[in-house]
Parts: sequence; structure tokens; C-alpha cells
Amino acid sequence: MESASATAAANQRELQSSANRGRQSGKFHLPKLIHYKWWLRITCYIFFLLIGQSAATLLGRLYYDKGGNSKWMATLVQSAGFPLLLPLLLYFLRQKHHHRGGRNHLRRWLPLIYLGFGVLLTVDNLMYSYGLLYLPVSTYSLLCATQLAFNAVFSFFLNNQKFTPFILNSLVLLTVSATLLAVNSADDDTASTAAKNKYAIGFLTTVGASAAYSLYLSLIQLTFDNLVPGKENSTAVVEMQIYPSAVATVGCVVGIFASGEWKEVKGEMKGYTEGKAAYLLTLIWTAVAWQVSSLGMLGLVFEVSSLFSNVISTLALPLVPVLAVVLFGDKMDGVKAVAMVLAVWGFVSYVYQHYLDDRSTAERAAAGGDARECGNADRRGEIC
Repeated sequence: MESASATAAANQRELQSSANRGRQSGKFHLPKLIHYKWWLRITCYIFFLLIGQSAATLLGRLYYDKGGNSKWMATLVQSAGFPLLLPLLLYFLRQKHHHRGGRNHLRRWLPLIYLGFGVLLTVDNLMYSYGLLYLPVSTYSLLCATQLAFNAVFSFFLNNQKFTPFILNSLVLLTVSATLLAVNSADDDTASTAAKNKYAIGFLTTVGASAAYSLYLSLIQLTFDNLVPGKENSTAVVEMQIYPSAVATVGCVVGIFASGEWKEVKGEMKGYTEGKAAYLLTLIWTAVAWQVSSLGMLGLVFEVSSLFSNVISTLALPLVPVLAVVLFGDKMDGVKAVAMVLAVWGFVSYVYQHYLDDRSTAERAAAGGDARECGNADRRGEIC
């Protein structure tokens, strides 16, 4: 894969230095410590993304099922948990090795970039809220698979992503998976609880939100590649989560008051099936889960690419619908089952391509290939 990763600058120097020492000693040696640290970060980000995304989706559905009805409130919790990351940001800022390097003449645009990302995130989260309100969790989760197809298009134009037969196969399968759900909408259980026009709204807003979020991730990768020095990985990821989330939170608060939904919050809390305490806890834990998920997503964008982070997020697709069937009584009919199989197949196809890239790079390194190849592989998110 040819996706540019801003974290590779420091690692590349280490890899080249190690390769030169290996040539002098007659052996090709790779810095195992850097290798392990990279995989440790990737593993942590993957765990955050999968756990956070699954929990946030299920809690969001729980909010609606137990009496919640405020779309702006459901949107607010997707960004309002950002203060939880402030201690982490302060910790990174106090580190001695925190430097403000990079392309300084471009960094002055970061405040405007954060503002733009925050506005985009507000609109995107609102569309997701509509989708989660009008669709069963299983349908909603599988429709989110279209993020990968949209992200592939944006990555091609914005991040110089190259495609292989396995990646194209992955995109086709995921697109067919989502299309099956659209064709099956007339027979979906949603018709008994919501009007078909609401189902259509939920379908369109979820697909639209997937497209918007894919654009958001590709633009973030573009920002990381051009404005963020390689050594600032942890700080950059946290900053990119906090500042746009703060803007999105302000936008949601304005939306709550402008729409008049603030008048209904008190009554909604009283009417919540599980009680006021459960109402507050549901919102709080949903906010926490979204922050965990977003931190994992942005970490993978920084370390590898926006497309890779989207591929990992599809891992939650088989998990969330199964849990939704158990917890919320969603029906897993034949069409949804086929759509799920296609989504998983698409994910496996992409992962297999990543495996081939890794193996090919490792073989070149083992054969004593040029250190520049290894540096380029690291820049693509591949480990030698």
C-alpha cells in the first residue's frame, strides 16, 4: 500500500542506521524494539476502536429504546467526552521531548483546520444520530461498512492510495453488502415500529454520514502528513481528537437550544424507562465510549492510514449485530446474514492484501535489500 504515514520519519532513520550497521557486519539487522513498540501502539489503537465503537453503538441504541428521543442529545455525547483527554494532553505537553517542528509555515492554519473539522464532525454525528434512531442496530452497523468504499475513493485522490485486486474486491463486497440491506428495506422489521419514509431517512443519513466521516479521516491523514512532525505522534493524535470535538460540542449545544430540544430534556429524563440515574449513566458512558473509539481511529490514521483504520472498524460489524440480536431483539434474517458474510469477506480480502505486502517487504529485508525499501515500507504502515 502506498498511503503516506507521517509517523515514519523518525523510524526511517533508525531503520537506515540499523541496515548500515548490518551491512558492515555482514548481516541485515532490524531494530526489534521499534518493531515491537509500533505493534504495541497499533494493538492498543485497534482495541480502543473495536471496544469503543461496539459499546457506543449499543449504548446509543439503548438510549432510544428506553425512552430517549433527542437527536441533538445523541449527537452531543459523540463529542462531549473530550475533557477526559485533557489530562493526557497535559502529560504529553510536559514531556521534554515534545517539539514543535515540522512545516511551521503551515502550522498557523491548524486553528482553522480544527474549526473546519469540528463543523464537519457536528454534521456527521447528527446524521449518524438520525440513522441510529430510525434503523435497527444490525442494519445501521452493516451500512457503516460503506465507509470503507467512500474512504477508498477519498484516499485515492487525497492520500495517494493505490489499489490492488484484493482491495478492489473488498470494496465491491462491502458495497454489495450495503445494497442488499437497501433492497431488503421493505421487509425489514423497522416497518412495524417506524414509517418506511423514516427508514429511508435513516438509510440515507447513515450512508451520508459514512461518506462524510470517510472524507473527515482522509483530510485528517492529509493534515498529519503535512503539518505534524513524526515525533509528536501521541500528542498529535490527542490534539486532533480534543480540538475538533470541542468545536463539535459547542455546535451541538447551539443545536439543542436552537431546535428547542432543551425544553424536552427534563421530561425525557423523567420518562426514561430505567430511571433518571440510568438516563445519565447511559449518556455518560456513551460519551466515554465514543472518545475511546475516536482515539483508536485517529491513532490508526496517524500510524498507518485512514483506509486501514476504516478496515479495522469493520471488525465490529459481525460483533455489533450479534449483540443487538441478543440485547435488543433485532431479527437476523437471511438477507442480513448474507450481507454480514459479504462484509466479513470484504474485510478478510483487505487484510490478506496487507499480509501479502508485509510478507513481500520482509522477504526483501531478509535478502539484504536496500534500507530505503524498508523505510518506504514503514512509511506505508508496513513493518519489515
